[in-house]
Amino acid sequence: MADGKKLSSLDASFLYLETPEMPMHVGSMAIFRLPDDYKGDFFEDFKAMIVSRLHVAPILKARLEKAPLDIDHPSWVEDDQFDIDRHIFRASLPQPRDRATLERIVGWMHAKLLNRARPLWEFYVFEGMKDNEVGLYSKMHHAAIDGGAGAALTNMIYDISPIPRKVEPPMAGSKPGQEPRDIAANLLDSYQQLFSQPLDASQAAKNLQLPRTGKSDIGSILFDNAMYQIESAVRFAGNIPTVLKSVSDVLGKVADPKSRESLASMVSPPTMLNKTISSERSFAGVSIPLSRAKALAKQAGGKLNDVVLALASGVVRRYLQQYGTLPAKSLTAAVPISLREEGNTEANNQVFGMICAIATNVDDPKARLEAIIAQSTKSKEMSHPLRALMPQVSNISMLGAPIMVQILALLYSRSNLSDVLPPAANITVSNVPGPRQTLYAAGAELLHIFPVSISTHGQALNITVQSYRDQLDFGFIVGANIIPHVQVMCDMLPEEFAALEAAYNPPAADIKGAAE
Repeated sequence: MADGKKLSSLDASFLYLETPEMPMHVGSMAIFRLPDDYKGDFFEDFKAMIVSRLHVAPILKARLEKAPLDIDHPSWVEDDQFDIDRHIFRASLPQPRDRATLERIVGWMHAKLLNRARPLWEFYVFEGMKDNEVGLYSKMHHAAIDGGAGAALTNMIYDISPIPRKVEPPMAGSKPGQEPRDIAANLLDSYQQLFSQPLDASQAAKNLQLPRTGKSDIGSILFDNAMYQIESAVRFAGNIPTVLKSVSDVLGKVADPKSRESLASMVSPPTMLNKTISSERSFAGVSIPLSRAKALAKQAGGKLNDVVLALASGVVRRYLQQYGTLPAKSLTAAVPISLREEGNTEANNQVFGMICAIATNVDDPKARLEAIIAQSTKSKEMSHPLRALMPQVSNISMLGAPIMVQILALLYSRSNLSDVLPPAANITVSNVPGPRQTLYAAGAELLHIFPVSISTHGQALNITVQSYRDQLDFGFIVGANIIPHVQVMCDMLPEEFAALEAAYNPPAADIKGAAE
């Protein structure tokens, strides 16, 4: 068996929750423009560039290796049969070969599961589009990456000039696996370290590293799990003051009448968007100027994310009004919050989330944004104590859990329980910071990066936005049985943005200042 890196419980959960109706990969629809004098083969040039940089992102060559009988989380191991031609494909785009056609195809392709026998990513290159454009649809399993890591991966792979930079080849040689006697010696050293500092649990929690075999046979899995449980117990002991403080803060907020009002506002009303989804997807993208959105946030006294939530609120409100199904109570949004520290480019998930009321029951755009700013502030205050707890609970490991969670996920999917259970949130809205400088790939200028995220049972609509240069690229993805043509909803966003700007009418000086 090959040595590997075991997935965390959070990363592995995206594998266990995946069903044919609910794929758990994320991606993007990127639009490039070729130079007017381009004479090469972009597909081959792009593929060659990725091949030369695979070592920069090792996750691109890692496949899953399951534990026997699924008794523990799987591991990432290097694919010794890796073939780039199984991951980068030349795709065809029918007439009229425009972005609308590409969006429909991306929605169809995003509904297809990735092959778990190979590294969990695929790129599709669409050449021959209008205005010398090239489309790139990419998808990677959420078990391998979150939005923050995806943005970091973008910066690692692409260039900041039309001339591709030279990337140093990987260093020769590999780290040899540990022999049993080495593991035993390291184990004794670790225990000596643990018991030599019994009164400093916090320091021991940070420094204790028990040995692992890194193998996937049952004996090695049991040994590694035992080592992990010991480490977890020590870390938990070292973090007891933090845990107790977080629990105390949570209980204090629950006991506060004002906090109970905030909790009541987070209860989600049922809507047509909160049903069981099919295995088909509808996708569409749209862009607005980043500097003008920042100017709106400054004018309202909020953050850019508040403006994003207000635009999502206005679009959903308008759509549901057209069908006469807008609830009297405000809808809510699940908002992921990154725990990733600046400079951290690890290919894993470091995220938790909050529920925020998005004031869909407020007609006036200005009053709606102000209500969202107030609600998001309360939601952040409510979720803040939980932030410290996430590292303690995000990697809980229990033998036998993988197979049990997969069975429960399949039963939930097949039973249509999301049609009758109250939704945890009505929609998902995510804002991923992206690069401000212009990027290039194989000499082609990157114009847009429209995110393509995940629809789930009970939360059919996902609106994810990524900033790039001076624009916000919105990606709408939805179960096609709920909204067959999400382009209709997507087209409402520029109108909502115009209405919000008109409500505030920010001075030109503010717009210029926000752009600098």
